Amino acid sequence: MRYIAGSSLSDVRCCMVSVVGGKPEDENAFLEALGRRVRERREEAHLTRKRLAELSGLSERYLAQLEAGDGNISILLIRRVAEALACPIEQLIGDRSFDPEIVAALELLRGLRPEQRHEAVIQLQQRFGESSRERSRRIALVGLRGAGKSTLGAQLAARLRVPFHELDQQIEHELGASLGSIFSMYGQDTFREAEARVLDRLTRAHKRCVIATGGSLVLEPRTYELLRERCFTVWLRASPEDHMDRVVAQGDLRPIRGREHAMAELRTILKQRERLYALADAVVDTSGTDEAQSLERLLGLVDSTPSHLPQERAG
Repeated sequence: MRYIAGSSLSDVRCCMVSVVGGKPEDENAFLEALGRRVRERREEAHLTRKRLAELSGLSERYLAQLEAGDGNISILLIRRVAEALACPIEQLIGDRSFDPEIVAALELLRGLRPEQRHEAVIQLQQRFGESSRERSRRIALVGLRGAGKSTLGAQLAARLRVPFHELDQQIEHELGASLGSIFSMYGQDTFREAEARVLDRLTRAHKRCVIATGGSLVLEPRTYELLRERCFTVWLRASPEDHMDRVVAQGDLRPIRGREHAMAELRTILKQRERLYALADAVVDTSGTDEAQSLERLLGLVDSTPSHLPQERAG
């Protein structure tokens, strides 16, 4: 309590928090709610107060006082009561009653391995968190080379009238060298560091944009996690044959010179990365469709997101 100079004892008494039965009102309300939750949980578990006393090691009289809201129980004792009732301690001491679905979700999270729990929380935040609205305004395309990320990404951005960025081009600009030179002169670690740095900058600078990522970005867990935290991600999926044909059509004739070997390698890479690509928010299969059809599918996905980009499409 803080005393003010010049205040009389009677003034101080008038400024004291109102109490009931020697306890502040909020403490009484808390203890009453705690007692009610203990009683409700005990009845749900079909336990008598005597049986709960036996299981918790507390006296039956003490439990009666607790359920009546008169017991000033310590955290260690309430833990014993929670264990005897086979329920999370927060279910008893929480300010709000626990929905059964919330309890079930908490138990599910507790049963996961740390890395699984981390992944589950991220997915919940992406789908239902406060940042989901902002995240859905940035569209990121993932997939192997030849999936159509550059072509469809540019067209999607034009239809939505937002900036389009090819991540690999931004990395080249950042480091002042082509991708081939970056890998040969500086190595993969330098490329990965630049990739994460450029992605962070782009997503901070642009609230609305379309980003075409490199095919191997998904192999870097932290960078892929950052992408999925800040963007609505779409996997542009295609068959190995379509990937191959589109790469050749782009002017890269290397697959033709060793087509059987190249195709086998492509199938292996795709199989290894499928699980990672599948973590994207949505999938658009570009095989067996033309660019116009694939673009309309992408636009349909954007329209169906919880908070999609404004409808500012060019005629």
